[in-house]
Amino acid sequence: MYYKQHKGELLIHKSTEMPKWVKWVHHVTGLMHCAECLMLDGCWFLFEKAPVWPHHEKCHCSLEAIDYLVVLMNATAKSDYSKFDPYLFNTMGIHLHGKDKLFAEWGYSVDDARWLQAEMERQAREKYVRGEYELGKLNLFGQRINIIIEIPRRDQEGIVSFTSGWMVKPNGELKLNTPYGGK
Repeated sequence: MYYKQHKGELLIHKSTEMPKWVKWVHHVTGLMHCAECLMLDGCWFLFEKAPVWPHHEKCHCSLEAIDYLVVLMNATAKSDYSKFDPYLFNTMGIHLHGKDKLFAEWGYSVDDARWLQAEMERQAREKYVRGEYELGKLNLFGQRINIIIEIPRRDQEGIVSFTSGWMVKPNGELKLNTPYGGK
């Protein structure tokens, strides 16, 4: 697939190399339901990077093909500002993680929190749509994925890259768990 700008319109041309995406669908049968399968219901994954399916011996779920254009046009990445202030920049002095010191070494302060939030959401969405994520932990809270974020250093030349942690939600939504999950 490739994109071409023409008179203010985005033209999308299909190619044979379109990524294959699937939607996890939990089918209600019987009385017992797996909490993990219920959390995966409606979530979108690149086929090659979907959680193991079937998830367990009596799994009622299926993987249904979803058009890549649906993913491209509808995927979102969202984060709560509180993940940056007070958490990441530790503005209340209650978090002992040291992430504020790391970002300060790169030239960032709480004044950059809104920019970081928007930039991380932008990169997470773009990389998710391209399938540039790794599956993380799956449990009764849902499926986590890791996405590498790259930002310019503010204190000197260069780029800093690090892992951010996201939760996959139904219909292509990502929700930020942690802005910095390590190198």
